[in-house]
Formats: sequence, C-alpha cells, structure tokens
Amino acid sequence: MLKIYAYECRRLMWNKFFPGIALVLLFYGWQILDRITILGVAHTAPFSAWSYGDYLGYMLPLLWIGALFTLSFFTSCADERRRRLTSATPVKPSHYALARCCAAMTATAVLSLEAVALAVVFYVHMFGGCDFGELVYPTLITLIPTLVFALGSGWILAGIRPWLLFVWMLPPVVLAAIPLPEALGLLNGSLFETRALALGVLDPAFSLSFATIAVQCALLLCGILLLILRPARH
Repeated sequence: MLKIYAYECRRLMWNKFFPGIALVLLFYGWQILDRITILGVAHTAPFSAWSYGDYLGYMLPLLWIGALFTLSFFTSCADERRRRLTSATPVKPSHYALARCCAAMTATAVLSLEAVALAVVFYVHMFGGCDFGELVYPTLITLIPTLVFALGSGWILAGIRPWLLFVWMLPPVVLAAIPLPEALGLLNGSLFETRALALGVLDPAFSLSFATIAVQCALLLCGILLLILRPARH
C-alpha cells in the first residue's frame, strides 16, 4: 500500500504540470502580498490575521484549481491504460483508489504549504517577522475545509465524467466576483475585510461568527464523506 502511495505521489509531483502550477502560485502570491496585503485590510496591519486571511482568500481559487488538476491525472488516457495493467494485480482496486486519494491530498497539501511559506518569507523579508502563531487559525479554517471539499467533490465528479473536473474549476472564480453573506465569506475571502470593518474597532482581534465556523465544518465533513465514498464504491 505504501509503495503504491509513494509511486502515485511521484507521478503527481514529478511531472511537467505540477512544477508549473507551483510556479504560477508563487508568482501570483507574491504579487498579492506585494501589492495588496502590504497595504493592510480594513485598516489592520499587513501581518495581522485579517490581512493574511485576505491573502489566502486570493490564493484559494488557484489552490482549488491545483487540487482538481491533481485528480485529472487519474482520468487521463495514459492512466486508463495503466489501470488495465493494475487490474491484473492481486491488489484490491479499493486500495489503489485509497492510495490515489492520499496522493492527491498530499499534492494539495504541498501547494497549500507553498502558499503559506511564501507569506512567511514575505513577512520576514518586509517586517523581520511577526507573530506567526496568530496565522495558524486563519490557515486551518480557510484552507482545509474548502480544499478537502474540492478533492471530495472532484473525486466523485471524475468518476461520473472526467471533463466535469474542468467545469468544477470555475465555481471559486465565479464566487470571487459576487458578494456573499458573511457565513459564506471564507469561500471567496471577502469575510476578512467585511467582518473586520463590521466589528467597528481599530485593528480588532481575529474572530469568526458561529455561522461561519458551522459552514466550514459542514464543508469539511462533506468533503471527508465524499473522499470515503469513492474508494468504497471503486
């Protein structure tokens, strides 16, 4: 099982597309940090949890697309030929599916950590550092539920029709262009600016409403269930 997982990770992250996605992520992220985040969000410091969360909101559509791209490698023509060979082995198909699921999660985690590391490098370079402990909560509550849901829903859609993966890359781009209620504000990053202003104090402590946390927990739970469902049905 571990050998299959290691092989799938190498196949995902040592191809010509994954480094390209990583480079685009670095370039776009630095532009956001250098031109938008450095100004601060809603009168907060550039290195505050609010400004950092706003940066993650800008990065989230690219991370969503990157997560779905990792799944697309499992639906290609070359993978179909490989599947004919693996079907003749004594390993259960569900084990292959589970290994691929874990590999896709690992590749998505690598891209997410790249975005976080870029912000850390920026803060050290521009400000000599900051209280990085304050950035942990915005990272976890913003990235993990949404990206787990992206992988789970994409995993199911890929089993229906492979081209649906590419259609499913559009929702975060569309959501970024429309206003959302506060409970859904983490889906496009708008919450960090609107809530900081709504609190009515200068540079408020970072906090989220119960509705926002409930939505993120629901996304995480739904994503986990979808990830479990696909290998079980494989």
